[in-house]
Order: sequence, then C-alpha cells, then structure tokens
Amino acid sequence: MPRVLWAIVIKTTVAHTVSYFIAGLVAFRLFHYAAVLTDPASGMRPPTHLMVRAGVLFQPIRGLLFGVVFYLLRDALFGPPLGWLVIWLMLVFVGILSTFAPAPMSIEGFIYNEPTGARRWGGLTEVLSQSLLLSVVTFYWVNHPEAAWISWVLGVLCALALALPVLGLLAARSTASETPHTPTAT
Repeated sequence: MPRVLWAIVIKTTVAHTVSYFIAGLVAFRLFHYAAVLTDPASGMRPPTHLMVRAGVLFQPIRGLLFGVVFYLLRDALFGPPLGWLVIWLMLVFVGILSTFAPAPMSIEGFIYNEPTGARRWGGLTEVLSQSLLLSVVTFYWVNHPEAAWISWVLGVLCALALALPVLGLLAARSTASETPHTPTAT
C-alpha cells in the first residue's frame, strides 16, 4: 500500500510541475502576461519579482497535495477507462470554479471581482488546459507503470522545469552583485 501511495504522489507531483511549466510558458506568451503583470491595476507581482520567477519551484508542493488526494480517490480515478475525465472534472469543479477565494472565473470571483475581459479568459484557458494535461498524463502514467519512456521524458522535463528558474535566479543574483553601487549624495 505505501508503494502505491508514493507512486501516485510522485507521478502526480512530476506531472503537475511539468504541465504547470508548459501551460504557463505558453500562456505567458500567448496572453501577453508580461504586460498584464506589470500593470499596477492588476494587483499582481511583476514578472521580475523573485516570487514570480521562482513560481515553478513551489509547484512540487501543490503536486504533492494533489497526489495525496488522488491516492485517497485512486479507485474512482485510476480504475475506470475515463478516469482522466473524472480527474479533470474534479479539478475544474473543485479547484477552479468552486474555490473559496475570489479567483477569476470562479463563482466567488464572479460575485466579488470586476470583470477584466480578455485577461480573465486567458487565465481560464490556461488553467483548463493545464489541469487537462495534468489529468491525462497522470492517468496514463499511473495506469501504465511498465512504460519506462514516460518516466524518463517527464523526469527530464521536470528537472528542466525546476532547473531553469534556479539558473535564472542565480543569473539575476550574479548580475545584481556585479552592478556597481553608486552612493547617493546627501
């Protein structure tokens, strides 16, 4: 039983991290998130902010949480042939539309937020596609443990998804430390 727990948790964590990275990268370019995030009215941190740059590094925590829930519901999620659809609908209904926070496109967001037009639809497109990718990949990987190729591909993609922000943060730190400090006159 513990082996099954860790198999589902690790596979979900890796699949979530990779799908988050891919969907985020595509959406950042497609929906011009750089402009959205630099707009002070967005209420969001700019793309140059340390937390935004490190965002992918926090995704294994969320993937682990998803993995625990998927394990608890494993018979309903990984047993039926359309289990990927059950996973996706669960994520959409509970994690996107019915969040307790007023997230865009959620019921609470509809009540408490002002409509933001294209930004709102871009975010919804991103989270729907990312959650679909997470659902399909996790379902396939858990149900095909003999498919070593997927472990290799996702392992490499996950390592890259985690290494790139670390390298970017190190490069930014290096650049900042090389910039000479000019004292200001008092």
